[in-house]
Amino acid sequence: MKNPRTIQIAIIAGIVLLVGFLFSRDIKGLVKSKEENAAAMPAEQPQATSLNLAEVSATAKNLVSNAAANEFKILEQAYQKAAGEEKVNQAKVLAKKWDDLEQPVPSALYLEEAANGQPTLVNWLNAGDRFLKAFDSTQDSLVKAEVLQKANGAFGKAIALDSTNLDAKTGMGITIVNGLGAPMQGIAMLLDVVKQDPKNFKANMNLGLFAIKSGQFDKAVTRFEDIINKIKATPDAYFYLATAYESLGQKEKAVNAYLQSKKLAANPTLSSFIDKKVAELKK
Repeated sequence: MKNPRTIQIAIIAGIVLLVGFLFSRDIKGLVKSKEENAAAMPAEQPQATSLNLAEVSATAKNLVSNAAANEFKILEQAYQKAAGEEKVNQAKVLAKKWDDLEQPVPSALYLEEAANGQPTLVNWLNAGDRFLKAFDSTQDSLVKAEVLQKANGAFGKAIALDSTNLDAKTGMGITIVNGLGAPMQGIAMLLDVVKQDPKNFKANMNLGLFAIKSGQFDKAVTRFEDIINKIKATPDAYFYLATAYESLGQKEKAVNAYLQSKKLAANPTLSSFIDKKVAELKK
């Protein structure tokens, strides 16, 4: 019989592989034993570097085509010359262009500029969401720390404008769970969101992920089954349900959930991964 800890490590390796191309949350190093989780203090964030918009944009332009880079230069010149509402609108245009090219860091920084110039609830929520996307996508630990802090700040400003807004509370809870405070404080915020809006997909998903992280696989199963049956049957919900089933040793249920994830995602890389996973479980 395989050691449960070995099984958990194998599961996490699979999650890390998959999350890079499909899912919205970065859960590398997710599973810990309950004892380990109970004793753990909030992880100290790496010393964050100060993200400079001009430097980030310059780096990002090296990752796109020459035509796209030239287009950005023209848009940046217009942004620099603009003022007031026009500057806010130019920042949003640049943010959208960067987001279309899957470059969330410069996109988030421009949305932050837009929110600073026009500090509305919607603008701060958009900035916070994009910083979370940047947090998920980057592998640079210093950048991750910086964008997570910026997401936390953006959602904090959104809450200051409307303390009842569930999107702001959800975003703030996610940043706390990921290291900016005591995890249970963030969980309490997410639970409050779900209490007010039982079908809130983002809050429920993150509660399910935390259940996996803390080794509470039975609770994770309940959470992801509820998401699939009552909210939205997505590839990632099925994948995490399969992960929880596998951790509980329920191989047949894990196989079925993995196959549902494969069917809904219709992604060749995911399909290959799940085929290997299913073959292992059927041995």
